[in-house]
Amino acid sequence: MKIKQLLFIALTITGLSCGQPDKQSSTTNSPSAAFSTTNKNILTIVTADSTTQRLTPGTTLSFMDMPQPLESQVMVFVDPGKTFQTFHGIGAALTDASAETFYKLPKETQAEFLQAHFDSASGIGYTVARTNINSCDFSSGSYTYVQEGDKELKSFDISPDKKYKLPFIKAATTAAGGKLNLFASPWSPPAYMKTNNNMLQGGKLKPEYNEAWAQYYTRFIKAYEAEGVPIWGISIQNEPMATQRWESCVYTAEEERDFLKNHLGPTMAKAGYQDKKIIVWDHNRDLIYQRAQTYFNDPEAAKYIWGIGFHWYEDWSGGVPMYDNIRRVQEAFPDKHIFFTEGCAESFDATRYKAWSLGEEYGRSMIHDFNNGMVGFTDWNILLDETGGPNHVGNFCFAPVHADTRTGSLIYTNAYYYIGHFSKYIKPGAKRVAATASRSQLLTTAFLNPDGKLVVVVMNQSDKKTPYYLWIDGKAAETEALPHSITTMVL
Repeated sequence: MKIKQLLFIALTITGLSCGQPDKQSSTTNSPSAAFSTTNKNILTIVTADSTTQRLTPGTTLSFMDMPQPLESQVMVFVDPGKTFQTFHGIGAALTDASAETFYKLPKETQAEFLQAHFDSASGIGYTVARTNINSCDFSSGSYTYVQEGDKELKSFDISPDKKYKLPFIKAATTAAGGKLNLFASPWSPPAYMKTNNNMLQGGKLKPEYNEAWAQYYTRFIKAYEAEGVPIWGISIQNEPMATQRWESCVYTAEEERDFLKNHLGPTMAKAGYQDKKIIVWDHNRDLIYQRAQTYFNDPEAAKYIWGIGFHWYEDWSGGVPMYDNIRRVQEAFPDKHIFFTEGCAESFDATRYKAWSLGEEYGRSMIHDFNNGMVGFTDWNILLDETGGPNHVGNFCFAPVHADTRTGSLIYTNAYYYIGHFSKYIKPGAKRVAATASRSQLLTTAFLNPDGKLVVVVMNQSDKKTPYYLWIDGKAAETEALPHSITTMVL
C-alpha cells in the first residue's frame, strides 16, 4: 500500500521544541475554564478492524449540554484543568537491520517509508529515535568500534556505521524536518572488556575497564556529531539483567549505579556532554521499582540521571502487564522521567501481518503507560524485512512496517496506525490531562497540546460497537467506538 493511498487528516497542530519536561509530580489544578468547549468542533480520526479505516477522518462532532450523565450512559470523561507529565515524543529504533533493509528498497519506496514515519502532515510524525552502540541482535554480525585489547581506545572508529546506519539516520532526520531526538544504547562492551571474553551470553564489565568503557560513550557521541548527527542522550545498558544468546552485559542495580556516579557521569561531564540525557535501567517493568530506588536514592548517581527507561517483555506467563509498577516509580520519584525505550511483537510469523492484536498491544500499552506517568515511547525496529530480520542470532520479530525486499514494497501492519493515533496528534511539550472511561472495554488518555488543542484517544478493545459520550465540564458529544478500534479526537 502506497503512503499516498492512505487517508490522513492534515491538522495544523504546532509543537514546541523538546526541552526538559517539568517535574512529573506537578499536577496543575488550573480552572477547567482555561479550556472551553464553546464553539468547538471535534475532529475524529479512526482505525478499525474489519473496515478500510486506517487513520481515516471520521464524523465531526459537536457538544450539547449534559450536566449530569446517567449511570446507563457510557462516558469518556476528560478534565483539561488537571494536568500531569509533559509529553516528550514518540519514535522508533534505527537499527542496523532497519538501515540495511531500507537500502535494499527502490528509491521511491525509501521516500514513501520516510514520509510515512517522519512527516508530521502526511505521515505519523516521529520525533524520537534510538540506535545501537556496537552491534546488537538486529545487526548482520557482531562488531565494535575498536581493535581487540585496545584499552586506550586509540583505534576507535565508527566505520561499521557509515555504510548503512548513519546515512539512514541522516535521511530520517531530514524527513523529520531537521530535528530528531536520537539516543543510543550499548548491548555489550567489546569482548576483551568483559568477564566472559564474549560480546554474547551476558558476562560483566571487568572493573579495570570501567574508565575505558565510560570514555567509549563520549567517543561515540563525538564521532557521530562529527558526522553531523547530534546525540540527544544515551542509556547505560540495554537490558542489564538479561543473559542473552546475543550481545548482552549484566549489571546489578548497585553496579550500574556505581558505574554511573564514579565513571560515566563524571567522564561525560568532563567531555562537555553534561547536557546529554542519561537513561538508566532500559529493561522491563518487573524490576523497575527496585532499580529506581537504588539509583534515585543515591544523590551522587541521581544528579546525572534524566530518566528511567523500560521495555514491555516481562509478561511471559500471559498475564496482565505490570503497568502499576510504572505508577509506583512516578509516585515515589516524581522529578525523574519515565521513558519507554523498547517493545515489539516477538516470534515473527508472516501469516500474522494482518493480526489485529499487533496494533492493540501497542494501543493498550501506550494508554496505560501514559496514564501512569510515561513521558515518551520508542518502538523497537522501525523497519524489518520479510523474514523479521536481518538478525545474526535468529531472534526474528515484528516491526509495525516490513519491507518485502523481493518486490520492493512495504507491508503496513495495523501497529503502524495504532502508534500514529498518538504520534501524529500529540505534540512535544503537550501536557497529559485527566481522562477516564465509565466502561472497561474503553481505554482512554488525553493531552493538551502547546497550541491549546485537546487530543483524546479512545480504544475499544471489545467485539462490541460501543456508543458513548465525550464529556467535558457539563458538555457532551455523542459518538461511537467500532469493535476493535482506536479513535483520536482533536478539538
